[in-house]
Amino acid sequence: MSYKIGIMGATGAVGREIIEVLNNRKFPVEELKLYASQRSAGKVMETPFGEITIGNAEMADYSELDIAFFAISGSWSKANARKATDAGCHVIDNSSAFRYDDNVPLVVPEINAHAIGDSKLIANPNCTTAIAAIPLYTLHKEYGLKKVIISTYQATSGAGAAGMNELINETKNYLEDKEVNHEAFVHPIVFNTIPHIDSFQENDYTREEMKVVWETHKIFEEPDIPISCTCVRIPTLRVHGESIVIETEKPISPNESKKLLSSVEGVELKDDIENNVYPMPLTATQKCDVEVGRIRQNIVFGDHGLEFFVCGDQILKGAALNAVQIAEKLE
Repeated sequence: MSYKIGIMGATGAVGREIIEVLNNRKFPVEELKLYASQRSAGKVMETPFGEITIGNAEMADYSELDIAFFAISGSWSKANARKATDAGCHVIDNSSAFRYDDNVPLVVPEINAHAIGDSKLIANPNCTTAIAAIPLYTLHKEYGLKKVIISTYQATSGAGAAGMNELINETKNYLEDKEVNHEAFVHPIVFNTIPHIDSFQENDYTREEMKVVWETHKIFEEPDIPISCTCVRIPTLRVHGESIVIETEKPISPNESKKLLSSVEGVELKDDIENNVYPMPLTATQKCDVEVGRIRQNIVFGDHGLEFFVCGDQILKGAALNAVQIAEKLE
């Protein structure tokens, strides 16, 4: 069986990556339609599926599509998703519009593909959640998570093409002794780290930090696991890094955890400190698997604690790849 596919927001970083992932994974595409804003409508895009003229997303006919990937703003998704599903089209939404809706499954296919059921609307998780989810869930199944503490090191790609371009352009300005400006971020990102991603909430955590809590609870179907997160933007282009500390119900050892994680789909073990092998943005860029390493006994929680570092490509497993993997479960 093949599918008529539409990508809303096809000119953005995630939209473009979805096109590449569909091709690389040999997804059975009968026809591919690309949509963007009125500003981009009528332009021709080169793709692995040939040259495709971009349509106006506001004018899409969802009755002509089997699956629509929404790589577009949450407000747009809220206004258009039900229109698509009413026309019989599956929608895989990359925004935060429906992630916390109890009636919409939030899916990481390696963990909870069963949650899709017969739903026409499926939410893709936040990139930070998606990258941590598989190693965390693997350890949770085996040892039981009692507490989770995460600190992130998030690439500018998390703010889309605008964020990546700002890092490149403003780095050039800095090196040429020109004024350094900022629009995509609340402060200059060049040679800086910013512990502020998304809006601050009433509890003084940012929304980005709370997304990890809310989404992990929903994906794992474990609403009571205590989770805390601090999210930091750093001056890299792709790949989010995450330092993770867990306290477990059962005793846990680094060696057994390494064996376990090395056998898990979607994880690549990068843990050879004698040879300086560990997860890094440079090695995880454009990689489908999430790198996991620096696995060690946590000295606070002892034999019931583990500490490790993960790196995952924010645009791939954090967005486009996970969305296409969801589509594969619809076959």
